[in-house]
Amino acid sequence: MKIPEGLDLIYLPAKSPELQPAECLWPLTNEVVANSSSLSLDELEELLVFRCQQLMKQYDLIQGLTGFHWWSQTRAVQL
Repeated sequence: MKIPEGLDLIYLPAKSPELQPAECLWPLTNEVVANSSSLSLDELEELLVFRCQQLMKQYDLIQGLTGFHWWSQTRAVQL
């Protein structure tokens, strides 16, 4: 892959939720499909979209999981 001039890639360590706040949200999305091995791709997508729509309405929950002390309040988006 050719990286354009002026663009620097920063590789983040695995399992670093303080660097990748969305990592804390995976358990919330995975719980809706846990133990469901017979789902088609369309069913899986439907379940995950529905779960994400539910989570978007739970701002306090998301903020509590991803709102690290260093995370600027101006970056928090009201969902």
